[in-house]
Amino acid sequence: MSKTESAHKKNALARDMSVKNLCVGVKEENQRVDNFLFRCYRMVPKSHIYRLVRSGQVRINGKRTDVSYHLQLGDNIRIPPIKVGKESTLQKTSVKPSNLFAFNTLFEDDVLLVIDKPNGMAVHGGSGISFGVIEQLRAQNPSWKFLELVHRLDRETSGILLLAKKRSALVELHRQIREGLMKKHYLVMVYGKWHKTTQHVKLALNKFITATGERRVAIARNGNKNNKPLEAHTVFRLQKLWRNFSLLDAELKTGRTHQIRVHLAHLGFPIIGDDKYGDFELNKQLAKGNGQDNISRMFLHAHTLQIKHPVSMEIMKLQASLPEDLQRFVDKLDNDNPLHS
Repeated sequence: MSKTESAHKKNALARDMSVKNLCVGVKEENQRVDNFLFRCYRMVPKSHIYRLVRSGQVRINGKRTDVSYHLQLGDNIRIPPIKVGKESTLQKTSVKPSNLFAFNTLFEDDVLLVIDKPNGMAVHGGSGISFGVIEQLRAQNPSWKFLELVHRLDRETSGILLLAKKRSALVELHRQIREGLMKKHYLVMVYGKWHKTTQHVKLALNKFITATGERRVAIARNGNKNNKPLEAHTVFRLQKLWRNFSLLDAELKTGRTHQIRVHLAHLGFPIIGDDKYGDFELNKQLAKGNGQDNISRMFLHAHTLQIKHPVSMEIMKLQASLPEDLQRFVDKLDNDNPLHS
């Protein structure tokens, strides 16, 4: 082996053996520490990962941790030097140029990107999805050194999505989320007559996995010792009322998975088009429709979001109009004469 080849190998090993400090984003949130590390270092024996955690070499926010700890949004993970194979580092999903999507940008500067996410697109790859919003945007902007999701939206939900272009911005926005400073409002169409002008719903939620392996959420029941309930608070405000449908503004006071969908289904007001918690027979009827009046997706749209800019700290109020298909359905109901507005 030549001296040049030897030097290159030593430099590569040095890069592999560097200390890493990672900030937990929405994709990693709620993962166990050990599972997170297994995915990052697939070629490293699990026994070695366990030794690193139990010996205190892996640190969360500067403190020792346990392998069963579930990562929280904004956590800082210190990973010690680990010798890895070529395929064990975090991999980026490639996106073919023909599959790139032209997103509607609502705001952009050096530290922040805000887009209007379309319905049907996941925010990140995984669970059988080859790539999502984050992979698309990274492929479209290869010169960007950093780009991470600030929060997530369900695949079926459209509307405002925040992404950070600098780690400092991500950390600051995660702080705002943790402290309840980010205000998020959704427009949602439900089946039934909603009578209260404003209604606070405070019902804790439990996550579970079905027999087929699908992740679901349900209202927490007393006596469930194996699944700690998650506090969930939604404020619903009536926007418009028709004979059989109601348009609501849903404000999230907490940001739990499927929170709006589960709260409304429990109250007997399923979101139209919701294929997990909705009225399946009604959804079939609405999907048939008449020409452009039909609706075959969930009517849930993130239309307003208020934050403080992560650098200037000025208040930003972002808005995304209803997509054409949802607006057409509203117009159709208007033609049937609303009972209240």
